[in-house]
Amino acid sequence: MKENNANTPVLIPMEQEEFWGQIRLIIREELAKLQKGQVKTTTAIDVPGLTYKPLYKMREVCQLFGVTRQTIYDWIEHGKLKPYRMRSRVYFLHNDIIKILPI
Repeated sequence: MKENNANTPVLIPMEQEEFWGQIRLIIREELAKLQKGQVKTTTAIDVPGLTYKPLYKMREVCQLFGVTRQTIYDWIEHGKLKPYRMRSRVYFLHNDIIKILPI
């Protein structure tokens, strides 16, 4: 492990060693919770009656198909996928993805 560089400024109202001690303590506590199974990890919100994820992010679509973002942009350009923009984010509908999934 690399030693802390004393020249690096830390802009918080406590000494650097105290700060790093607090960070280490928090990490140890979280790791202990994970080992005991006390931390509930979820990737989607459970909604009664919903059996699939309705919207997918660009990253998720890339992972699903094993392609790059540029490939997704090419698919959009050629009409294979339709993007839905919400503010600065791009989403894709579940039904559109199912249509082009290789079966």
